[in-house]
Amino acid sequence: MSSITEKVERLRETFRAHTPLLIAYSGGVDSTYLLAEAVEVLRTETLAVIADSPSLPRKALQSAIDVARSLNARLQILKTTELDQANYASNPLNRCYFCKAELFQRMAEVAESQHFAALAYGENADDALEFRPGAKAATEFHVLAPLRTAGLTKSDIRFLSRERQLPTADQPAQPCLSSRVQSGIPIDRRVLSMVERAEETVRHHGFQVFRVRYLHDDSGAPAAKLQIAPGEMDRLPIHWPKIRTALIAIGFGAAFWDPAGYQAPARKRQ
Repeated sequence: MSSITEKVERLRETFRAHTPLLIAYSGGVDSTYLLAEAVEVLRTETLAVIADSPSLPRKALQSAIDVARSLNARLQILKTTELDQANYASNPLNRCYFCKAELFQRMAEVAESQHFAALAYGENADDALEFRPGAKAATEFHVLAPLRTAGLTKSDIRFLSRERQLPTADQPAQPCLSSRVQSGIPIDRRVLSMVERAEETVRHHGFQVFRVRYLHDDSGAPAAKLQIAPGEMDRLPIHWPKIRTALIAIGFGAAFWDPAGYQAPARKRQ
């Protein structure tokens, strides 16, 4: 089994073999570490690209921009239009494929116009165990996965991020806002705004790891299901009356909390 030092060296070898490099950056744990290492090795021969999508919370976008600047990384923001695609907006199970395909297509255009040697994104060695439609798009556009190739797992990346004192080291996973919408319910800006405002409300009450799921009730009206991490559930009954009132004010016809709490999705092979 490779040591973490050997894995990092393999990662850096990938950078050196594909210079200059264009990196898909989201501000999450994996892509932030990937970018930090790339900037150290390649300096200005790497460029981070972040998708400014309606499914990305505004605070998350600003945080990602701030972190990239703190790394002295070059950054380009691309406005994406996946909501204009019926294949995405209809919210099928493979919705993520269409989002990633648009991003990688746009990145390929940047790479061609600015003469980058390769594209890369932040898939890690654990991600191969999950159902990830976006990985199919990465394969189609020949996007490198340097973290996965190096054998770096999520725990490795968090450890290395703490060593680098990256602000994302212990950041909870935060998939896009569209992931909160029950499959099959069409996604538009109004739906995403409701989810974003709902989660800001819950965060305002001090909760760290949670999801607000956008569902439909029996009549087809929007309903909010709040899932809180088990370690934070003991505080929920105190805050729930105010949270519920706020969710109804946002536009949800009903709001309830899941007694099972929030559980991270089980990993499964594609």
